[in-house]
Amino acid sequence: MMTLAPERSWLLDRGLLKLVHQCRRLILAEFGVKLHLTDEDLEQRLASYAKQSRSSHLTRTWEELIEQVPELTDEDATPGSEDKRYRGQALTEPPAPASAAEGEGKTRTITYRGRKMVVPAH
Repeated sequence: MMTLAPERSWLLDRGLLKLVHQCRRLILAEFGVKLHLTDEDLEQRLASYAKQSRSSHLTRTWEELIEQVPELTDEDATPGSEDKRYRGQALTEPPAPASAAEGEGKTRTITYRGRKMVVPAH
């Protein structure tokens, strides 16, 4: 028989469990990932998918769950530490293009899907 850790005792509340199940269903529908209540990192994965989601319903449900269980908030998140996002995914700086470094002719900078890119000028 599996035992619930003391920090997971909030899952025994029927209303909170309903919110967690709703988050799990929305994550399954959007991302195709099935989360289990027995996962060690359930809280972190729920938070991660809620941040990446385009669904306002999932975001609202997660925020409602956080309001009722404040210990679910991410301790290492600071207000100014949010990275740039495009369609729910974190943006990284693209590597320097090889053609611009080699000097193979004229290039121009364009913005494509929220990222600056150097492309050959025609």
